Amino acid sequence: MASNKRLLVLPGDGIGPEVMGEVRRVIDWMDRRRSVSFDVAEDLVGGAAIEARGTPITEATVARAMDADAVLFGAVGGPQWDKLGFDMRPELAILTLRRELGLFANLRPAIVFDALVSASTLKPEVVQGLDLMIVRESTGGIYFGEPRGIETMPDGSRRGVNTEVYATHEIERVARVAFELARKRQSRVCSVEKANVMESGLLWRQTVTALQARAYPDVALSHMYADNCAMQLVRNPRQFDVIVTTNLFGDLLSDLASMLTGSLGMLPSATLGGAEAEGRRALYEPIHGSAPDIAGQGVANPLAQMLSFAMLLRYSFGLEADAALIERACADVLGAGLRTPDVMAPGCTRVGTTAMGDAVLRRLDELAA
Repeated sequence: MASNKRLLVLPGDGIGPEVMGEVRRVIDWMDRRRSVSFDVAEDLVGGAAIEARGTPITEATVARAMDADAVLFGAVGGPQWDKLGFDMRPELAILTLRRELGLFANLRPAIVFDALVSASTLKPEVVQGLDLMIVRESTGGIYFGEPRGIETMPDGSRRGVNTEVYATHEIERVARVAFELARKRQSRVCSVEKANVMESGLLWRQTVTALQARAYPDVALSHMYADNCAMQLVRNPRQFDVIVTTNLFGDLLSDLASMLTGSLGMLPSATLGGAEAEGRRALYEPIHGSAPDIAGQGVANPLAQMLSFAMLLRYSFGLEADAALIERACADVLGAGLRTPDVMAPGCTRVGTTAMGDAVLRRLDELAA
């Protein structure tokens, strides 16, 4: 029996609490039916924390995350906080957690479920069977590099500065994650940068090449410039197995890849830290935002949050069978024609957040019988 796994749940803002509520039902189901129990704690982040505590995330919340075996995150942000200063934006919650927990490898799968092939804007023959993984470096690069800021020039004009910086060890550790994942898939890694115009990109290419030759000769390695990769993802996405790339390019390419599947509401993600003897720290979240335009309406798609929980079971606790069970249940309810508005299609049955959760739980019962 697997038990007493410490899980910190951070629902956040907008639709975050709604979709997280459906995952809490799955967690309860696992306790009843799979003998897998969690010690679940919940806390505030993002706009909710700003309203209650005057900051996007408190030191106490960070400490709770450090003490947890895994963190399940919802979404943060909303128009009511857009006018706050840069150091008070809700998104600082996730950036702070990544930095303080040392979460450097963001895993974003792009999988096209058979039932949702028609939801993609690309032709079915292009996206049918798509299953790729983007590994994005998430604590370095231009989002964290120094110097940065906005300065006033002697002539009164203003200049914004951000710096792209990568050290060898930052590149190696995220590349190792990509190579290890590839070994469990098709053993192919495509490293993406702009080595033709950026020194940091050249170092990235050299470092990944040396690591592959030294430690992963069994994994095929290719290289691609980021602009060409964007084009190839639309042209022929199934050519890829695992893509490893920088923070900035990963941000852009993973969102592009997500739309190959038809909806941001369908895709999970994991952000992993280094493997340690006492366990790897990790945070799991859907890649959709807080969607304030539909918050409170009961129509949000909870499947990406559920699939993020499945990734949590797989990568933090090694519960492959349980992860696969949740993924199968999500795929089956889609195959039965149930759709939230974001993936609605002719001939399907439109349902809301709770009804979709009900359907997943019913299917889990059937699969576990």
